[in-house]
Amino acid sequence: MNKMVYIIILNWNGVSDTMQCIESCKRLHYSDFRILVVDNGSSDGSEEMIRKQFPDIHLIQTGTNLGFAGGNNLGIRYAQKQGADYIWLLNNDTIVDEKCLDYLVRAAEAEPARGMVGNKIYYHHAPETIWFAGGKVDLEKGGLTHHTGKDCRDNGSYDTPGPAGYITGCSVLVKKEMVEDIGLLDDNYFLYFEDVDWSLRAAQKGWKLFYEPKARLWHREGAHRKQGYSDTFMYYSIRNRLYFMKRFAPQWMWPCHLLQLKTLLFFMKTALGQGFSAVLRPLKLGALGYADFYLFKKMGVRQGL
Repeated sequence: MNKMVYIIILNWNGVSDTMQCIESCKRLHYSDFRILVVDNGSSDGSEEMIRKQFPDIHLIQTGTNLGFAGGNNLGIRYAQKQGADYIWLLNNDTIVDEKCLDYLVRAAEAEPARGMVGNKIYYHHAPETIWFAGGKVDLEKGGLTHHTGKDCRDNGSYDTPGPAGYITGCSVLVKKEMVEDIGLLDDNYFLYFEDVDWSLRAAQKGWKLFYEPKARLWHREGAHRKQGYSDTFMYYSIRNRLYFMKRFAPQWMWPCHLLQLKTLLFFMKTALGQGFSAVLRPLKLGALGYADFYLFKKMGVRQGL
């Protein structure tokens, strides 16, 4: 008997990507799944267009942007009430292989302690180039995260299933028992690092994180960063790493600060050629992130970015 899976797709002003993602999910071979779209207060007409195109799919409207954690948590709570055995968080800018869910569930069912399963993810614009083949996080280096195989052409080197240090929130299948045990995503992050946090909390409770390479999908990551990094990405990346490290490795905060400096310099380098104010912008956002975390104790959404 197949386990019932809820696929949660979070949408925020990305109706075109979301509808393509839904279409790919509808071609999945797995027999027992439901698709749930959580719309994070979109203003581009997403809700109306999705309801019209897919009247058979349940859609929850949040009314405001709750971020990645808040929006997905709303979907997870709904899936739990509907009796889901598994919940698959799936980015809306992905296209899934028809057998992806079969392989994910099979991997999770192989061992009761496997609470999270991730898969091989390729770039959509470079379909044979890997974006994620398992994740690692180095606390002693200040919370440095790394995607195994990132930017490598797939030549079979990352075809071995096995344990992972963390699973990206782009695509993660979780057992209902694990969610009941460790709780939901932490809303304090709003965006970025919530998936790493969730992974480490799961591991601390004895749940295993697993990478299944036979499960494949394609992600539109990368194209939107050709013009540099957004203020949102820079601010939350800096602030949230502080929160993450304070929780999991407060003894390694100095390596964290050094990593933050290197990150800010990298952001500044990517802004070269865009004007003096653009080059200084990462420093301003970094200072804001530090002030919000240390002085104002402000987490969650940051207005005015």
